[in-house]
Amino acid sequence: MTSKIAVIGFGNIAKAIITPLFDKKLLNPKDVYCLVNTKKSLENIRKNYKYEINIFQANAKGSEIIWDCNVKLLSVKPQQLKDIIELENNNNNDTNLLVSILAGVSLEKLIKRFPNHKCIRSVTNIPITIGKGLTGISWGDEITEDQKEFVKRLFENSSKIYEFPEDLLDIFLSVTSSGPAIVALIIEALSDGGLSGGLQKKLSEELVMEMILGTVSLIRETNLTTAELKNKVTSPGGTTISALRVLESRGLRSALIEAIVSASNRSKEFR
Repeated sequence: MTSKIAVIGFGNIAKAIITPLFDKKLLNPKDVYCLVNTKKSLENIRKNYKYEINIFQANAKGSEIIWDCNVKLLSVKPQQLKDIIELENNNNNDTNLLVSILAGVSLEKLIKRFPNHKCIRSVTNIPITIGKGLTGISWGDEITEDQKEFVKRLFENSSKIYEFPEDLLDIFLSVTSSGPAIVALIIEALSDGGLSGGLQKKLSEELVMEMILGTVSLIRETNLTTAELKNKVTSPGGTTISALRVLESRGLRSALIEAIVSASNRSKEFR
């Protein structure tokens, strides 16, 4: 893919992006240079990560090689951004790419922080850790088509890719990154409903998850709209309309909409 890639921060998301490239021999571990914040993190990766990569603790001797890599994947926590000090290198600025996966950190802020790089902002979600992620990308100025294709290849083995203008990344993040927590809460609540009716907790959770997987498959494979599916299983005076009546009276639909809007607004506050 390229001669050298630097990974600044090597947590679960960064591993999920990079590891499939190693698995498929699209990238050589020897060409990856990773920077971590603490000695504990460094030792843990050396001991437990299945590939041998070049890894350095921040500010340690030799760590400056990170800035000689043409491509940097920035995956630290947003509050750690202030601790990242860009060092000059001998590379042409047109070839220096910085790909950020930091939630809520705008392209404008990235460009100010890393003036010697072309910056790209991406947002992904936790299912990327099992190769089922959703990644939204917003391109900075003057990114070439070849560079866009390269960045897409970074993510395409672990997630589906969507390209957006930057002002849509906040709502994308809210639906896809906050969404898994909301879905987990719904699964928990539905399985507790089964528990209250006498089902064992583990069995109730399994039934709920299989029901959700089956429902999603049915909608996709039959091209039914969600409203059409709802109408198919809702009969006059039946159990389903009774359940839906309770949810509507408690404002579930409105609560879910407002939850996504609230998450999006919160993301904008981080810019």
